[in-house]
Amino acid sequence: MQLINLLEKMKMEHLGYQVDTLCEQASKKDQGYREFLLDALQTEWNGRHLKVVEARQKIARFPWVKTIEQFDFTFQPSIDRKVIRELCGLSFVERCENVILLGPPGVGKTHLAIALGVKAIEAGHTVLFLSLESLVTRLTRARMENRVERQLQQFVYPKLLIIDEMGYLPMNRDEAGLFFRLLTRRYEKASTIITSNKSFVDWGEIFNDQVLATAILDRLLHHCTTLNIKGESYRLKEKRKAGMFGPPPKADEEKPEQDIES
Repeated sequence: MQLINLLEKMKMEHLGYQVDTLCEQASKKDQGYREFLLDALQTEWNGRHLKVVEARQKIARFPWVKTIEQFDFTFQPSIDRKVIRELCGLSFVERCENVILLGPPGVGKTHLAIALGVKAIEAGHTVLFLSLESLVTRLTRARMENRVERQLQQFVYPKLLIIDEMGYLPMNRDEAGLFFRLLTRRYEKASTIITSNKSFVDWGEIFNDQVLATAILDRLLHHCTTLNIKGESYRLKEKRKAGMFGPPPKADEEKPEQDIES
């Protein structure tokens, strides 16, 4: 009991939960003092790190938590696994570069974006996830309440900002202008991941202004990795197997799109 009480006073609760198990394992393996101390401290650190990661995941506001290990690359062979491995190394976050994931609905864009966000959190980075609709709504409300500068700063602060579902709803000129201000402030200072079902040539329709769309793309693509995912929807896969839909279109029937990477 003295050991447990001491660990509680030192706020080493994770070690306190495992100390009996660690002592038993040390006895069986005939561990030395140094090795046992290392295992004990590693247990405490692991527990604290997991607690911090879980807290940061809540702050990030992920709709759900997905990992790279859970992603089915066999179902989406168009994805270059080498590029994904490089992104998982998070050098793009360190260099304040961007990632854009393009493709039709259901191909795994959001899964990959969240998985990279989880990796960033585990590495100690601040992350925030928002749909484009939510982001624009909050910026518009902030402008109406004369606090747009404060709201912009909140969106600039995260080391990695994930903006999901670009292209599902068009913006008016004022909304597009606010979005442009946000990207300008994050430019070369923090990383942004964007998922979109629209190719770059269609982004003028999203922002209702081709000139503004060009300016936005100029900032996003200056330091950017783009993945153009071509494949069937995960969500329709099981329904297709059940015969609720016809077979997917053949590769030579699909309209080719150009991948842009820099």
